[in-house]
Amino acid sequence: MPYLLYLLNLKTMITNFERETHELNHYELHTLLPIVVHGLSTKLGKGKAITNKDICKALKEGGCKITDTRLRKIVHHIRTNHLVPLLIATSKGYYVATNKDEVETYILSLSERINSISTVKSALIKQLSNVKDSVVY
Repeated sequence: MPYLLYLLNLKTMITNFERETHELNHYELHTLLPIVVHGLSTKLGKGKAITNKDICKALKEGGCKITDTRLRKIVHHIRTNHLVPLLIATSKGYYVATNKDEVETYILSLSERINSISTVKSALIKQLSNVKDSVVY
């Protein structure tokens, strides 16, 4: 594996979004995470979906410090560590899927988003190959 790809696989933060995507800090991991895990585990089915905005509002009303981007990082941690199985999201918000179809549709949506980002990446790589020296425009 080329060294750059190796480094990209190790990376937990996203370039140019380091502030938003850094690893969970102590407060997020030990205070917010248990609250969010408990809350999301009660959202069984699409009818109980809750939006990022509503979660942040409830946490702030309870005296917690949270932003929408850090909540997404917490949700990412929850999903990748299997803390709330089958936690998916739609335009209605986050909820625990109650049937296989919902999960398969969500996986399809993720694949489509990956493909869309990959298409943009490929276009930019092609455009960059046409740039002379270090001057773009």
